[in-house]
Amino acid sequence: MPRRAALLAAALVMTTVPAFAHPGHGSGAAPFLAGLVHPLSGLDHVVAMVAVGLWAAFLGWRASWMVSWAFIVGIVGGFALAATGIQLPFVEAGIAASVLVLGLLVVAAVRLPLGFSAFIAGVFAVFHGHAHGTEAPDAMLLFGAGFVVTSAMLQAAGIGIGRLLAGPRFALARALGAGAAGIGLALLGGPS
Repeated sequence: MPRRAALLAAALVMTTVPAFAHPGHGSGAAPFLAGLVHPLSGLDHVVAMVAVGLWAAFLGWRASWMVSWAFIVGIVGGFALAATGIQLPFVEAGIAASVLVLGLLVVAAVRLPLGFSAFIAGVFAVFHGHAHGTEAPDAMLLFGAGFVVTSAMLQAAGIGIGRLLAGPRFALARALGAGAAGIGLALLGGPS
């Protein structure tokens, strides 16, 4: 049963609507619901969340949760910066770089010290959180809560897929990492 759930999660992630920019969130939707749905509207965010989960799963059980939490803390921090009006340079480039680098970390099965792995995840997450915080509706707290919940779920899906593909099937996880890196490269070269 867990295998079927992981495959279903992977299928759902792959069927999200690609949106390389971060469109507005619409004023008519309930803020929490808008926050829940918004991360699924951008291919960059979906791929980064799943890739960080894949990489974290490769690092081991303890690391998978530490790296994922670091990413969530970074998202919240970036969101808070945007909410207070603090601008960050190169946000879209940071997001694209996160997709590229996280994909490459999966492809190369890179094992770094846990603290450094969490730091990398947290820094990249700040860009994701800031981008979405900049575009949040007036009810930022509710929107942000929904955004964080879906981001955590996407990471959990990545961890589940990574666990499913552990061992001899890790070549498939590396292929997913290569796909993420290719998307990141395209994002870096595409319009901002």
